[in-house]
Amino acid sequence: MEHYDVLIVGAGISGIDAAYRLQTEHPQRTYAILEARDAIGGTWDLFRFPGIRSDSDMFTLGFPFRPWTQARTIADGPSILRYLRETAAEYGIDRRMRLGRRVTAASWSSRDQRWEVEVRTAEGTERYSCGFLFLCSGYYRYDRGYHPELPGLDDYRGRVVHPQHWPDDLDCAGKRVVVVGSGATAVTLVPALAGQGAHVTMLQRSPSYVIALPGTDPLADRLTGRLPTRLAHRLVRWKNVLVTSAFYQLARRAPGAAKRLLRAGLERQIPDREVIDRDFTPRYQPWDQRLCVVPDGDLFRALRSDAADVVTDTIAGFSEGGVRLASGRELPADVLVTATGLQLQVGGGMRITVDGAEIDPGRTVTYRGCLLSGVPNLALCIGYVNASWTLRADLTARYVCRLLAHMDAHGYRSATPEFDGEVVARPLLPLTSGYVQRAADVLPKQGSADPWVLRQNYLLDLLATRFGDVTRDMVFAARPVRRSPVAVDGRGPGPG
Repeated sequence: MEHYDVLIVGAGISGIDAAYRLQTEHPQRTYAILEARDAIGGTWDLFRFPGIRSDSDMFTLGFPFRPWTQARTIADGPSILRYLRETAAEYGIDRRMRLGRRVTAASWSSRDQRWEVEVRTAEGTERYSCGFLFLCSGYYRYDRGYHPELPGLDDYRGRVVHPQHWPDDLDCAGKRVVVVGSGATAVTLVPALAGQGAHVTMLQRSPSYVIALPGTDPLADRLTGRLPTRLAHRLVRWKNVLVTSAFYQLARRAPGAAKRLLRAGLERQIPDREVIDRDFTPRYQPWDQRLCVVPDGDLFRALRSDAADVVTDTIAGFSEGGVRLASGRELPADVLVTATGLQLQVGGGMRITVDGAEIDPGRTVTYRGCLLSGVPNLALCIGYVNASWTLRADLTARYVCRLLAHMDAHGYRSATPEFDGEVVARPLLPLTSGYVQRAADVLPKQGSADPWVLRQNYLLDLLATRFGDVTRDMVFAARPVRRSPVAVDGRGPGPG
């Protein structure tokens, strides 16, 4: 059995960032990255649907240690994937990756003070051990997207496609395509498919907030060539952090003002106010769900060109060649795209046990947004929902490195968050989106006070992860113990 000081699970943005921080701040530690897929890139290798792109600016979605230098701020998927691969190669991280290895189980032994990890490969089962386990696999279920029950779908004879599994042989040119959904994937697909020569209808049960942003950053354009690349990148990154944070705070504290700003942006794109009221005015408050970013207004251009349209209605059933709506209207469709969302899970669905007792992540409480109550030497990366994933991923990686440094300085072999407060019965992620609500029992919970609250505030998290007390509500062990320091529900006694 191979042993590493740290095992990282996942070779996407989070895993690459974690590896860079680990090898930079703890060069003496051995580590490896286990990746279930046969290629690196995570989400950006998985999703291949037309128009796939970021919905965060690349100055914050990119790594702080390797500046994004391309002109496009809202970048396409292939460019992001290339950037990730180049980053992994530049820092030698790709040489630490073990591809085609799906982690199915992880078992902590207090007696040995280590994790034993079971891995499934094409050839069979492998086992590894490590002192610290870092789950960087995100929270999407990669093998299956969300498929709601669509009444009468068996009557439909056209092709049905989920964006998470886009077929290589699908040519939509000249076809009538109905995209079911109104989220980020739908608003990306509509202009992309229209650009391929399809006529596209976005069929939504209810509208989402849509905002048009420039595909390039004017400040970045002005600073390029005038300042050193790293300095220019840092300035633009901080500008974007502050602007994004300010608008989120405005939406939370003064939703009416945020609505007026979003409405004003729509009126510059859509002259017909009736259309805005019907198809682009959600029933929820801004940032109750993620904003849908439309780079350079491409969705609105497609709508103005008559290559696409939006229909707000509910599905009553299907015919052989189309979708029947509750209003009595029928939408003809050669292709039906179910952009109906994702399924969430923790750690790629692996089984986690502590001294033989199985851990249900949905019954744990997050510590500093990255550790789990009652689980020793394990961290998981949970990105922001109101800003780029990488901002939070990098803070998590740096916090883990800081915790490991503290353990080294005091001769500790394990660290276990000990929770004895009151659990706040609310989802970990502060969104009303369907994919979040469906996963309420799957994801960890929050406490009511620091350090058990997952904030959506980069500035506060930056201070907490860099300077927060790493010993608060934490049980450390300097040697093997006969039982787990904390019971699996986070309420048990400390080490005897």
